Amino acid sequence: QVQLVESGGGLVQPGGSLRLSCAASASISGRVDMAWYRQAPGNQRELVAAFTSGGGASYSDSARDRFTISRDNAKNTLYLQMTSLKSDDTAVYYCHYHMRALNPKYDRDYWGKGTLVIVSS
Repeated sequence: QVQLVESGGGLVQPGGSLRLSCAASASISGRVDMAWYRQAPGNQRELVAAFTSGGGASYSDSARDRFTISRDNAKNTLYLQMTSLKSDDTAVYYCHYHMRALNPKYDRDYWGKGTLVIVSS
């Protein structure tokens, strides 16, 4: 079982910035894919940013050019730097950990409990 603890959420004004962190209880390198998702009230959970299997980063259209995903493998921590925040960014942000087993049927997925981001004046 992998524990994920998100932090860094809060209330921020439009145009402001926040940095979210996700501390994992296990290694986030190797056969592990890490991503940030968010869920706004009344909406489905959606992918915000992720590290691809090749090590690069991918972003949703809404996050591209404003958000940056990064990682510190030594600290087993994933980050999401968010800038130019808008009211539409208000959501609970979740960290996702996908462990790729040698046999895909043994792949595992873990989620944190989320951190709330409210963008409002």
